[in-house]
Amino acid sequence: MALPLFVALGGFCALAAESKSGGVQITEQDGKLIIKIGGQFFSEYHYKTYGEKEVTRPFFYPVIGPGGVPMTRHWPMKDVPDEAHDHPHHRSLWYAHGDINGHDFWAESAKSGKTVHVAFTEIKSGQDVGVIRTQNKLVSVDGKTVCTEDRTMRIYNRQSDRMLDFEITINASQGDVTFGDTKEGTMALRLNESMRLIRPPAKGEKKNRPGEGHIVNSEGVRDGQTWGKRAKWCDYYGPVDGKTVGVAIFDHPQNPRHPTWWHVRDYGLFAANAFGRHDFESLPDRKAGNLVLPEGQSVTFRYRIYFHEGDDKQAKVAEHYEEYARTKAARK
Repeated sequence: MALPLFVALGGFCALAAESKSGGVQITEQDGKLIIKIGGQFFSEYHYKTYGEKEVTRPFFYPVIGPGGVPMTRHWPMKDVPDEAHDHPHHRSLWYAHGDINGHDFWAESAKSGKTVHVAFTEIKSGQDVGVIRTQNKLVSVDGKTVCTEDRTMRIYNRQSDRMLDFEITINASQGDVTFGDTKEGTMALRLNESMRLIRPPAKGEKKNRPGEGHIVNSEGVRDGQTWGKRAKWCDYYGPVDGKTVGVAIFDHPQNPRHPTWWHVRDYGLFAANAFGRHDFESLPDRKAGNLVLPEGQSVTFRYRIYFHEGDDKQAKVAEHYEEYARTKAARK
């Protein structure tokens, strides 16, 4: 057995355990982490640059699901035929919110803030699970740090599906932090175009076309009715390269405001959002969903993202959620 070895990475030393055959292997290269499961490519975590441009926030792209099919849209990272060019901030798989102390960290514009990578505190390959721990700071357009965050991402060694745990702790390190009430956020994916419920108009036409995708949540609500509803989990599935595949997001029962609301759209946006109550419930109070974090305190959200074959029933999404719900929130 090969011994663990220390590797220098971005100005710190991280423990990188060499993965056995079939394990999760995470390696750093040119401002990104390359993630493989059982020797097969799973994803890349872009934290510094993509191509020649600095990233406005860390994101996973591409994300390869069961059967080797791409689970998320390529654009705006890559221009391929038959993909819509809307919402350029929908970068595959990411976490961001549209109103933190009045600053927009969801969009990408001259008026938007940035989530800036500070350091990795752990990068660990392993036979059963790979771990990435990072520290970031949220910087407003005028260059001021609004707050800081710590992320832990666990990638599991599984054969027939893919599973990613995403844990984020936001720290009110620079003063009080207010998460504003807006639908624009937070734990999000932009799915493969062929999974959409509604397809863009064909060339020369004006009307949208029916898609082959479907959405269902833990309460049995389906398709377009799932937007803005509260649920323990939500699943989005459809065809990709001739295969029916899906992705579910699980909201951990210890999360604030569990069960969360869902900003899930028929065109492929899929997000869990605990802060958009005014938008989702059409309340007159535009601050109804605000969450205030006093200076010096922190709040943690935990999600599991489950990539699977088949629909929610075939993939036993409800059973997988119950298994996740029994896990302890604090694991170090």
